Amino acid sequence: MIKYICADLLAAMEYLPYGLALGIPVALLFLWVSRRKGGRGEKEGAARFPVAVYAVYFAILLVITFFSRESGSRRGGMDLELLSTWGINDRNNAYVVENVLLFVPYGFLCSWAFPWARNFFACTLFGAATSVLVECLQLVTARGYFQIDDILTNILGTAVGFLLYLPVRGRRN
Repeated sequence: MIKYICADLLAAMEYLPYGLALGIPVALLFLWVSRRKGGRGEKEGAARFPVAVYAVYFAILLVITFFSRESGSRRGGMDLELLSTWGINDRNNAYVVENVLLFVPYGFLCSWAFPWARNFFACTLFGAATSVLVECLQLVTARGYFQIDDILTNILGTAVGFLLYLPVRGRRN
Protein backbone atom coordinates (compact mmCIF):
# COMPACT_ATOMS: atom_id res chain seq x y z
CA MET A 1 0.00 0.00 0.00
CA ILE A 2 2.84 2.41 0.83
CA LYS A 3 4.32 2.01 -2.65
CA TYR A 4 0.99 3.07 -4.19
CA ILE A 5 0.71 6.09 -1.91
CA CYS A 6 4.27 7.20 -2.71
CA ALA A 7 3.73 6.72 -6.45
CA ASP A 8 0.45 8.62 -6.37
CA LEU A 9 1.95 11.48 -4.35
CA LEU A 10 4.78 11.77 -6.87
CA ALA A 11 2.25 11.73 -9.73
CA ALA A 12 0.23 14.48 -7.98
CA MET A 13 3.37 16.63 -7.80
CA GLU A 14 3.15 16.89 -11.60
CA TYR A 15 0.08 19.09 -11.13
CA LEU A 16 1.61 21.29 -8.43
CA PRO A 17 2.87 23.92 -10.91
CA TYR A 18 -0.62 24.21 -12.41
CA GLY A 19 -2.15 24.61 -8.97
CA LEU A 20 0.41 27.24 -8.08
CA ALA A 21 -0.11 28.99 -11.42
CA LEU A 22 -3.83 29.22 -10.61
CA GLY A 23 -3.58 29.83 -6.86
CA ILE A 24 -0.81 32.41 -6.61
CA PRO A 25 -2.47 34.98 -8.90
CA VAL A 26 -5.78 34.46 -7.08
CA ALA A 27 -4.04 34.94 -3.72
CA LEU A 28 -2.18 38.03 -4.95
CA LEU A 29 -5.40 39.49 -6.35
CA PHE A 30 -7.11 38.84 -3.02
CA LEU A 31 -4.27 40.52 -1.12
CA TRP A 32 -4.27 43.50 -3.49
CA VAL A 33 -8.06 43.97 -3.36
CA SER A 34 -8.22 43.60 0.42
CA ARG A 35 -5.36 46.08 0.82
CA ARG A 36 -7.09 48.60 -1.49
CA LYS A 37 -10.31 48.33 0.52
CA GLY A 38 -8.49 49.55 3.62
CA GLY A 39 -6.91 48.10 6.68
CA ARG A 40 -3.27 48.84 6.03
CA GLY A 41 -2.25 47.96 9.54
CA GLU A 42 0.21 45.19 10.31
CA LYS A 43 -2.45 43.11 12.06
CA GLU A 44 -4.82 43.23 9.06
CA GLY A 45 -2.00 42.21 6.71
CA ALA A 46 -1.11 39.30 8.96
CA ALA A 47 -4.75 38.20 8.97
CA ARG A 48 -4.91 38.27 5.15
CA PHE A 49 -1.84 36.08 4.64
CA PRO A 50 -3.50 32.83 5.88
CA VAL A 51 -6.43 33.42 3.50
CA ALA A 52 -3.99 33.82 0.63
CA VAL A 53 -2.25 30.56 1.59
CA TYR A 54 -5.66 28.86 1.82
CA ALA A 55 -6.49 30.14 -1.70
CA VAL A 56 -3.27 28.64 -3.11
CA TYR A 57 -3.97 25.30 -1.40
CA PHE A 58 -7.58 25.31 -2.63
CA ALA A 59 -6.41 25.86 -6.21
CA ILE A 60 -3.96 22.96 -5.87
CA LEU A 61 -6.77 20.82 -4.43
CA LEU A 62 -9.01 21.60 -7.41
CA VAL A 63 -6.28 20.90 -9.94
CA ILE A 64 -5.44 17.55 -8.34
CA THR A 65 -9.03 16.38 -7.87
CA PHE A 66 -10.66 17.89 -10.90
CA PHE A 67 -8.41 19.20 -13.63
CA SER A 68 -5.86 16.38 -13.51
CA ARG A 69 -8.33 14.05 -15.24
CA GLU A 70 -9.74 14.22 -18.73
CA SER A 71 -13.38 15.20 -19.05
CA GLY A 72 -15.52 12.15 -19.70
CA SER A 73 -12.85 9.69 -18.57
CA ARG A 74 -14.98 8.28 -15.76
CA ARG A 75 -18.59 8.13 -16.96
CA GLY A 76 -21.37 6.87 -14.72
CA GLY A 77 -19.19 6.69 -11.68
CA MET A 78 -21.32 6.85 -8.57
CA ASP A 79 -20.76 4.72 -5.47
CA LEU A 80 -23.18 5.32 -2.62
CA GLU A 81 -22.20 2.23 -0.64
CA LEU A 82 -20.65 3.13 2.67
CA LEU A 83 -17.08 1.85 3.21
CA SER A 84 -17.01 0.04 -0.12
CA THR A 85 -13.46 1.13 -0.96
CA TRP A 86 -11.52 -0.10 2.05
CA GLY A 87 -10.28 -3.67 2.26
CA ILE A 88 -10.58 -4.69 -1.38
CA ASN A 89 -6.86 -4.52 -2.14
CA ASP A 90 -3.78 -2.40 -1.44
CA ARG A 91 -4.54 -0.06 -4.37
CA ASN A 92 -7.99 0.84 -3.01
CA ASN A 93 -6.66 1.13 0.55
CA ALA A 94 -4.07 3.58 -0.77
CA TYR A 95 -6.86 5.68 -2.33
CA VAL A 96 -8.57 5.85 1.06
CA VAL A 97 -5.40 7.01 2.83
CA GLU A 98 -4.67 9.52 0.05
CA ASN A 99 -8.15 11.04 0.39
CA VAL A 100 -7.52 11.57 4.10
CA LEU A 101 -4.08 13.09 3.42
CA LEU A 102 -5.47 15.39 0.72
CA PHE A 103 -7.76 17.17 3.18
CA VAL A 104 -5.44 17.37 6.21
CA PRO A 105 -4.05 20.70 4.97
CA TYR A 106 -7.63 21.82 4.35
CA GLY A 107 -8.56 21.47 8.03
CA PHE A 108 -5.38 23.21 9.16
CA LEU A 109 -5.50 26.07 6.65
CA CYS A 110 -9.23 26.65 6.93
CA SER A 111 -8.90 27.02 10.72
CA TRP A 112 -5.88 29.29 10.33
CA ALA A 113 -7.45 31.49 7.66
CA PHE A 114 -11.00 31.95 8.93
CA PRO A 115 -11.88 32.81 12.53
CA TRP A 116 -15.33 31.21 12.14
CA ALA A 117 -13.61 27.88 11.29
CA ARG A 118 -11.70 27.72 14.59
CA ASN A 119 -14.49 25.54 15.86
CA PHE A 120 -14.31 21.80 15.17
CA PHE A 121 -17.89 21.54 13.93
CA ALA A 122 -17.70 24.56 11.62
CA CYS A 123 -14.37 23.49 10.13
CA THR A 124 -15.43 19.89 9.48
CA LEU A 125 -18.79 21.02 8.10
CA PHE A 126 -17.04 23.37 5.67
CA GLY A 127 -14.65 20.55 4.71
CA ALA A 128 -17.65 18.29 4.11
CA ALA A 129 -19.33 20.92 1.93
CA THR A 130 -16.14 21.36 -0.08
CA SER A 131 -15.80 17.61 -0.50
CA VAL A 132 -19.40 17.27 -1.69
CA LEU A 133 -18.82 20.12 -4.15
CA VAL A 134 -15.70 18.40 -5.54
CA GLU A 135 -17.51 15.05 -5.81
CA CYS A 136 -20.47 16.65 -7.59
CA LEU A 137 -18.16 18.44 -10.04
CA GLN A 138 -16.38 15.16 -10.71
CA LEU A 139 -19.70 13.42 -11.35
CA VAL A 140 -21.09 16.11 -13.65
CA THR A 141 -17.93 16.36 -15.73
CA ALA A 142 -17.11 12.62 -15.53
CA ARG A 143 -13.63 13.55 -14.29
CA GLY A 144 -13.96 11.32 -11.25
CA TYR A 145 -16.29 9.07 -9.36
CA PHE A 146 -18.80 10.36 -6.84
CA GLN A 147 -18.09 8.21 -3.80
CA ILE A 148 -19.50 8.47 -0.31
CA ASP A 149 -16.20 7.01 0.94
CA ASP A 150 -14.33 9.97 -0.56
CA ILE A 151 -16.56 12.40 1.30
CA LEU A 152 -16.09 10.55 4.59
CA THR A 153 -12.32 10.31 4.21
CA ASN A 154 -12.11 13.98 3.21
CA ILE A 155 -14.07 14.88 6.34
CA LEU A 156 -11.69 12.74 8.40
CA GLY A 157 -8.72 14.53 6.82
CA THR A 158 -10.30 17.91 7.59
CA ALA A 159 -10.82 16.86 11.22
CA VAL A 160 -7.20 15.69 11.52
CA GLY A 161 -6.03 19.00 10.03
CA PHE A 162 -8.16 20.92 12.51
CA LEU A 163 -6.69 18.91 15.39
CA LEU A 164 -3.19 19.66 14.09
CA TYR A 165 -4.06 23.36 14.11
CA LEU A 166 -5.08 23.36 17.79
CA PRO A 167 -1.51 23.51 19.20
CA VAL A 168 -0.74 26.38 16.80
CA ARG A 169 -3.84 28.24 17.96
CA GLY A 170 -2.89 27.59 21.58
CA ARG A 171 0.56 29.07 20.97
CA ARG A 172 -0.88 32.12 19.21
CA ASN A 173 -3.18 32.88 22.14
